[in-house]
Amino acid sequence: MEACSRSMSGNLHTGRFEEERLIALQQLDLLDTPPSESFDRITRMASQIFNLPISAVSLTDRDRQWFKSRVGVEHCSIPREKAPCGQVAETADVLVIPDIQEDAWYADSVLGRSGIRFYAGAPLVTREGYGLGALCVLGTEPRSVNESEVAALKDLAAMVMAQIELQHAFGRVDPLSGLPSRNQFLDDLADLAAEHPDEARLVVLVDLARPEQISDYARVMGPGRVDDLVRDAARQLRGLLGSDRRLYHTAATQFAFLAPRGVRRDEYVPRLADGHRRERQLSMTGTLLTSAIGVAVFTPRSTGPQDVLRALYSAVQDARSSPDLVSVYSPVADEAYQRRYRLLQDFGPALLAGDQLRLVFQPRIDLPTGRCVGAEALLRWSHPDLGPVSPGEFVPVIEHSPHAQAMTAFVLETALAQARRWREDGYEIVISVNVSAANLHEADFGRSVQDALRRHGLEPERLELEVTESAIMQDAAQARRQLDELAAAGVRLAIDDFGTGYSSLAYLQDLPAHVVKIDRSFVLKLDEGDRESSLVRSMIGLSHDLGYRVVAEGVETVEAAHRLLSMRCDEGQGYLFARPLEVGQFATWLQEHEPGIRPAAERNV
Repeated sequence: MEACSRSMSGNLHTGRFEEERLIALQQLDLLDTPPSESFDRITRMASQIFNLPISAVSLTDRDRQWFKSRVGVEHCSIPREKAPCGQVAETADVLVIPDIQEDAWYADSVLGRSGIRFYAGAPLVTREGYGLGALCVLGTEPRSVNESEVAALKDLAAMVMAQIELQHAFGRVDPLSGLPSRNQFLDDLADLAAEHPDEARLVVLVDLARPEQISDYARVMGPGRVDDLVRDAARQLRGLLGSDRRLYHTAATQFAFLAPRGVRRDEYVPRLADGHRRERQLSMTGTLLTSAIGVAVFTPRSTGPQDVLRALYSAVQDARSSPDLVSVYSPVADEAYQRRYRLLQDFGPALLAGDQLRLVFQPRIDLPTGRCVGAEALLRWSHPDLGPVSPGEFVPVIEHSPHAQAMTAFVLETALAQARRWREDGYEIVISVNVSAANLHEADFGRSVQDALRRHGLEPERLELEVTESAIMQDAAQARRQLDELAAAGVRLAIDDFGTGYSSLAYLQDLPAHVVKIDRSFVLKLDEGDRESSLVRSMIGLSHDLGYRVVAEGVETVEAAHRLLSMRCDEGQGYLFARPLEVGQFATWLQEHEPGIRPAAERNV
């Protein structure tokens, strides 16, 4: 039987069946992958059952036997020439050689020359009938086997195939690209810790396009064309890496790979950037997509697979804002992002806690009379673990999150309740509340504001809503409908941060607003020269010509207040008059400064 098998082996090795067998083996993406405990467990069991020092899961490649798992063997492959496992793969049958030294064919093989005397192998066969290799056991002494041992070897080989099929079936190979999937990537990273736990490695993530680009492309061309792009990119990346490197398809448009062992970051990353720069104009897929590359350095023992993948995601996001669209993972940047995410995560509970969020109020002063005519409500957050969090840090995060509407609702309710209390104390103050783009997208925002005013028994003119030009521009038609409804109801509207947008004059002419607030960046430069003064003077004059009341933000010096008054600016707001005040402080401040409020520096003159 053995002679017949060896004769048939020569024909199989060069025929069509052999090529199909090799294709089946390649598609499983097992060759040259890191060790895996799921396979090692079976080889250890085989060694123990047969009481032999050597066992292996041996895969038959074109010119080698490569060991996916091995016990008692240092090297990871031997030549295929005269390798018994090659015969097992070709014949898909069990092969037992009681004494290799007595076998005319295998006596001068690599195994025979290395002192191996006994061999037994059971085939690893796919459902289509292709032999991938063998589960084999070897010894240094001649040996025979009985039927129960042969049956055990077959069962163990079946377990190996079950593991191979399990990996392939459960997300180990991406069906679109045919590449190892994210699950396989994570498993291979984990396996690195067994072989090279302390060896620093570079890993790379290629993101083909921004999500909105893929969405737009699918909308125009159809999702099938997106699939074509991904497949084309996978082929090109595999070609760039070569057959000895493994490419993983880790997300819809993302691919990962490990840099060669021993490569230096300061040499490898510039090469990546140069190559990416050359390809960037046309992109890897030949379309107008903007690819980005993230790089991370990790040590398998100290960095878990999920943390490696998260570091890559962080790096590729940072790459989106990098000039060459390539970025190396930065722990500092990642820590800042983690903090932003935590703020986003913790804001919802903060709304319900009752003791974390509060309002402070900054007075608005009528410049000609010095009277306090209004106050801007400003949100403050005392985080239970992080302490006081600057509104400049958390407000931009929350404004672009699902919490944006709830945040405005909290500020509105709290501010109106305080305005009612102040009116009962005899202070008629207009309360200003900032509104985000998300609020203007609410279909019933105008109605909810009017309902809140009624609940607190306040006239609409006691409330001023501040809206930025950028918020309006996100959906101008919807914003205009909301603002028209609010203005018709008698609510005052203010254009906040005026001068920082792109279409300020057009919006000034068109919006149903009552107030323009000149951004503090212009007011702070008033003392720098005539050009800066002329710009502010022009803003004030134009706003007055269009019927707006003008408020200058960021008034910090007496000189600035005098200049603004000479320019006929209506109101001022800034540290010169008062910083944002707690509720109790604001009441005290009002008592001290009414009926007339002048800058502190002038009150002592």
